[in-house]
Amino acid sequence: MGDTRILILGLACLAIASVVKALSHEPELGSARVVFQTSYGDIEFGFYPTVAPKTVDHIFKLVRLGGYNTNHFFRVDKGFVAQVADVASGRSAPMNEEQRKEAEKTILGEFSDVKHVRGTLSMGRYDDPNSAQSSFSMLLGDAPHLDRQYETLRKLEEVPKVTKGDETLRKLEEVPTRREGIFVMPTERITILSTYYYDTKMENCEEERSVLKRRLQASFVEVERQRMKCFP
Repeated sequence: MGDTRILILGLACLAIASVVKALSHEPELGSARVVFQTSYGDIEFGFYPTVAPKTVDHIFKLVRLGGYNTNHFFRVDKGFVAQVADVASGRSAPMNEEQRKEAEKTILGEFSDVKHVRGTLSMGRYDDPNSAQSSFSMLLGDAPHLDRQYETLRKLEEVPKVTKGDETLRKLEEVPTRREGIFVMPTERITILSTYYYDTKMENCEEERSVLKRRLQASFVEVERQRMKCFP
């Protein structure tokens, strides 16, 4: 049973949301973004809230609570997958009661018939389809063999996708690794230093840019007026 649970976790964590080319109808990418500031650079995620609303809300709550801070990537398999550890066991800092309560919640499976392609993510779970907590993975390459070999795992939970930070993922792939059973693990800790989220619609700084532009234009006019006065 233990080996089976480990195997299912390893495979289920590769259950990836489809991007445009893999869906006949692309789900709408929400405006919210989550950023993981890691020891190797930032990674930004976008989400499909209409596809997996409960899971997305759970991740947002953990980010707001600082749950992923001091956590780490426990698995990095070059060209295949990078996986974030469960918050409850992966953090180096202790958790308060509210963080632990959210981190230990299990999320009902929200499934979608999808392909396994680079840059998309999904929750990790055991053989129980409703056992996801806070660990999730991101593919570092396309994995069509999972579609063929693991037919029962094809309908998998669609959550977010990487929107920025591919260069950081490439850095992670260069970290020295060791193999432990089915897992390829980094030999050094890849720490998630801090996390935050923002809304691209609410926080796009358009108003600030407009004000700054007007001020720069006014400054230019004033500088030119003074130049003409002093240097006719």
